[in-house]
Amino acid sequence: MCAVQLPDVDDGGFASSIAELRRLATTLGLEVVGAVTQRRGRLAPGLVLGEGKVRELAQWTGGSGEVPAYQKPGTNKRDAEDAEDDDADDVGEAADEAELDAEAELDAADGDPAAGGPRCTVVLVDHDLTPTQQRNLERATDAEVMDRTSVILSIFHRHAKTREARLQVEIARLAYLAPRLRESGGGGDRVRGGVGGKGAGESALELDRRRIRDRIAELRRELATIEGGARTRRARRDDARTIAVVGYTNAGKSSLMRALTGSEVYVADKLFATLDTTVRVLDARTKPPLLLSDTVGFIKKLPHDLVASFRSTLEEATHADLLLHVVDASDAAFRDHMAVTRGVLGEIGADAAELVVLNKIDKVAPEERAALAAAFPDAVLMSAKAPADVAALRARLVEHFAGAAIEAELFVPWAQHKLVHAIHERCQVVSEVHEDDGTRVAVRAPQAIVDELVAALAAS
Repeated sequence: MCAVQLPDVDDGGFASSIAELRRLATTLGLEVVGAVTQRRGRLAPGLVLGEGKVRELAQWTGGSGEVPAYQKPGTNKRDAEDAEDDDADDVGEAADEAELDAEAELDAADGDPAAGGPRCTVVLVDHDLTPTQQRNLERATDAEVMDRTSVILSIFHRHAKTREARLQVEIARLAYLAPRLRESGGGGDRVRGGVGGKGAGESALELDRRRIRDRIAELRRELATIEGGARTRRARRDDARTIAVVGYTNAGKSSLMRALTGSEVYVADKLFATLDTTVRVLDARTKPPLLLSDTVGFIKKLPHDLVASFRSTLEEATHADLLLHVVDASDAAFRDHMAVTRGVLGEIGADAAELVVLNKIDKVAPEERAALAAAFPDAVLMSAKAPADVAALRARLVEHFAGAAIEAELFVPWAQHKLVHAIHERCQVVSEVHEDDGTRVAVRAPQAIVDELVAALAAS
């Protein structure tokens, strides 16, 4: 792995970003053997890192640490020499800037590349790379180079299960790939164009790019058809109250949803374990029912193409009556995670009321819990693994929609005795006494439910 600490990033934020990239790599099935980091005023134009750090990185991969001249197919030797001079200028500029910042470099390489062992075949960069930067790093290291966006796209591609999720990921992947197409050995050749074969035609590169554009258009048409079905299903739920479970990836959203609904929602200790929207009924006696919808997790530097592609999935949050914002309170960077989540929600137009849930509180020290309670007085501090905490949150959600629970006494005449069943379904029955004229039931339930039952008894 490699990363550059820019002036607007503090040490804590930089360490958190590196740790997150390490988790992304693990989720992708890669083994991280080392990290090369550097503090710079800005990313080097051609190579991201300075010249010396590129050579250090190349020791891990067996590369030369130098960028050979790129010769475009169809160019002559003189053109190749000019290209080599241009690349040398880029590297020289990066080297000059590295010398200016040499005193501020971080000596934070994990492990020892000179200790022998297998060479690294993949280099992960904790930044979004331009096609030129990615190409130069690959030539300097002789390894596959993946920027942060590429890693996230690969994880999404692996975890997508439904047809809708696969289409969304494929659209984002092709949009990422299009500007990174390069001339191959025959890229300079042109396909005969025009009626009768006249005209300059398209180069192989232009043809590939056009095919990608056509494929994206085809995928979007297919996705629009699927989205129509999702909108229809959403319209059928208009009479229900919907709670969208949102938050940073791996904050415990699916675990919390499983605990609240008693359903078998997929749970895994991985980043982006959930990509598909799952809707379940809250395990509470409310009418209309309360529905919980799980959503894809957010992450820092979430690619815009993914946000655009998953807009239909994220629309569950835009149509929700309440946003259940789940936060991993044990993560030192949870405040940054909250800001990222709220930023994406604002981007898609989700402006419903928000209830913050500081999850995994069992991993937080007692003194820190008191500080969190003071800093977030309206939040729910809990652990999704504690049944008492889950029950308290469920009551809080019911109270939000139906009002606070009250105690009441209902008298049901024998002629209306069928309502006793409804009372047992929707209320907590404290006592039940059968009398000569009917049944007297003491209940505990939200005010709205009690009012509905009283109205039903009066109307019958």
